[in-house]
Amino acid sequence: MTSTTHATSLAADSQRRPPFWRNTTLIKWTVQVAVLFTVLAAFWFLITQARSNLSARGIPVGYDWFDDPANFQLGEGIQTVDSPERRLTMSRALWVGMANTFRVAIAGIIFATIIGVIVGVSRLSKNYVARRASSVYVEMLRNVPILVQIILWLAILGSIGALTPDTGPIKGWVIVSQKGISIPRVFLADGFYQFLSLFLLLSVGIWFVRRRLVARQERLGGNQHVGSITTALVVAALVVSWFANAPMAFLRGVFASLESAWGSIPQVVVQVGLAALAVGVGALRVRAFLQSRRTPAGLAKLTDDDWFRLLFIALVAIVAAFIVLRVWPGLSSWLINSGRDFFGVLSDKFGDGRGTRPLDAMRPTLSTGRFVNYGTTGLTMTVFYASLFFGLVFYTSAFIAEVVRGGILAVPTGQGEAAAALGLSRGQALRKVILPQAFRVIMPPLGNQYLNLTKNTSLGIAVGFSEIVQVGQTVYNKNSQTLAVFSIYMMFFLACSLTISSIVNYINRRLAIVER
Repeated sequence: MTSTTHATSLAADSQRRPPFWRNTTLIKWTVQVAVLFTVLAAFWFLITQARSNLSARGIPVGYDWFDDPANFQLGEGIQTVDSPERRLTMSRALWVGMANTFRVAIAGIIFATIIGVIVGVSRLSKNYVARRASSVYVEMLRNVPILVQIILWLAILGSIGALTPDTGPIKGWVIVSQKGISIPRVFLADGFYQFLSLFLLLSVGIWFVRRRLVARQERLGGNQHVGSITTALVVAALVVSWFANAPMAFLRGVFASLESAWGSIPQVVVQVGLAALAVGVGALRVRAFLQSRRTPAGLAKLTDDDWFRLLFIALVAIVAAFIVLRVWPGLSSWLINSGRDFFGVLSDKFGDGRGTRPLDAMRPTLSTGRFVNYGTTGLTMTVFYASLFFGLVFYTSAFIAEVVRGGILAVPTGQGEAAAALGLSRGQALRKVILPQAFRVIMPPLGNQYLNLTKNTSLGIAVGFSEIVQVGQTVYNKNSQTLAVFSIYMMFFLACSLTISSIVNYINRRLAIVER
């Protein structure tokens, strides 16, 4: 009897909750919430102090200046000065800077990847010259600061001879001078957007046909020629879209109507819509998280970390809605103006149905007036764009080369030996066996290099290239809205980084080994 009473007492003691100062769950929650609110409070305090100090000096902080005229000229971009068709406002100037940043970042990522893969593979080549040359390339470029390389390229390109009617090196095809580089340009003609819209419309039908063919093959077995039929349909759709895209010109009126309708949306409607979107996205994330914790027997028991994650998602959604409604009301005005400009650009891109050729090409020409300048027919890189582009590409490609080399070395040597035993040449083994497996290791660090290249475009301010940071500096020098412009910097580069990360993570998931 005594032993039974003693066991019951021990069981009760073991189920008794510890005091709150020794409760690990409570301590963990308290510390995390305290740190979160401390960071938010410090951030809010700094913003409030900066706003009050600037307001005391007669410099109010806000975003009401978006529609003010820029009253300055940009170096290059989709629009450089005021025109009868479109005013160059402050927001438009920032958009031109963003577009210039996209031009450098996208082209830089493509060329840096190509060069980096070639150099990375060459570092493992059996050819002594290729192996040593690629090693020198990597060790030299990645150990010289990128800003030094960009300024070096500016000095090199700026020291080339003056632009004259006889400038080469290939007259009429490639023209290189201290004003930049111009080569033949393949450009989108009047019918490209009509061609693209018709091809996308036909692609929907091709997708349904392919889906039916795949279902039929799974049901009947055998070879139903899914790939060959799909390829033939795609080629036919391209041909039809190339020659018969004129009827799609009716979209010009559709986008013109959308431009007018979008511009007439009240600002308060956009604010409420953005706040509702933030709350809706938070609710969907909470729902998806709960679904991931669901088992056949029902919802699994949530840990304290799970509850903290749910509360954090809800808090972020509420804070985002509050920022849209109270802290940053100018965001809705910017979205209205940007959406109106977007639909206006699309409306201008659709022709009247007469010029239906999607692509065209032109050789570079020169305009001979008081000064000799590049014409508008060639693909011209100004010396500022070229110096930033070359600096970013060669510097980043050196790091990509090391990432590729490490990924190839991570593949077991037995894979190459097995490919050789099957009779594959070294090149075939590299393309079909080694690189497909190496890219599982390569993709995560490769994404980091893409992020670095995109953020390093801000160094264009050192050579006078009109990217987002350089244009923003001109804007806040005119209206003293430093905090507002820097918040736009932060949001822009955050959006770019999250987009690149999402794409790289998607590719990484597609490359992952599917476990059974």
